[in-house]
Amino acid sequence: MPELPEVEVVRRGLASWVAGRTVADVQVLHPRAVRRQPAGAGDFTARLTGTTLGTAQRRGKYLWVPLAGTGTGFSLIGHLGMSGQLLVQDPSVPDETHLRVRLRFADGGRELRFVDQRTFGGLAVEEAEDGDPEGTPVSIAHIARDPLDPRFDDEAFTAALRAKRTTVKRALLDQTLISGVGNIYADEALWRTKLHYDRPTATLTRPQAALLLASARDVMTAALAVGGTSFDSLYVNVNGESGYFSRDLDAYGREHEPCRRCGTAIRRAAWMNRSSYFCPRCQRVPRARSGG
Repeated sequence: MPELPEVEVVRRGLASWVAGRTVADVQVLHPRAVRRQPAGAGDFTARLTGTTLGTAQRRGKYLWVPLAGTGTGFSLIGHLGMSGQLLVQDPSVPDETHLRVRLRFADGGRELRFVDQRTFGGLAVEEAEDGDPEGTPVSIAHIARDPLDPRFDDEAFTAALRAKRTTVKRALLDQTLISGVGNIYADEALWRTKLHYDRPTATLTRPQAALLLASARDVMTAALAVGGTSFDSLYVNVNGESGYFSRDLDAYGREHEPCRRCGTAIRRAAWMNRSSYFCPRCQRVPRARSGG
């Protein structure tokens, strides 16, 4: 599933290509793509047609575009799911096999297409938070800000992390604590911090918690600089181009390969229906606590 850097790459593309353009026509080609629209595809189309799109915003892995005109007070929200793509295409380009939604614009230029092979992602027009200048949809207002957000509160995060009764990787994937971090970048941040994924958060010192946050921020910034991490053709920007950070991963996907720090073979362990990659020497398994 795309994580913060991959979604931010798409957000930047949308901000460049669709901001300020007026929607002339909407086609919903698969109802599942708008299943989060309570009143259905017809309502989705009616709420979008005639509106002018604002500048794309992001909260963690969610994207939204505030709407002006007939849709004032609403935003177009999107989640890419496992395979969703938001592509800006010339109208002459043949339809993609898994095209689900098409937006045409009044200027007759490039159209916006939502393509989703597995149909886990989706679009919806939702009411925005009352008085929110960013137009944040009500349904995602509870999601925490992410480490690349200038309003992210480092001190509040480190205090909340150490106070939680859980393990460190579970905490990193808790989108109400910190958003945008998924399996890939959690493993990368933990490798950089030399922390095992099963380390209890209550045992972290304040410097360790701060270093973990800094590592997550650094690795996602580095990934963003090269377009994110793409393991297949599904994770692309609005022009259909893949990112290249997979070449620079230190832990994730490197089972049996030598740790770039100590040379020990990277291991993979089953974890919450996913995989965790770690160095058994650099990231020691936490000692069992007595009395429990």
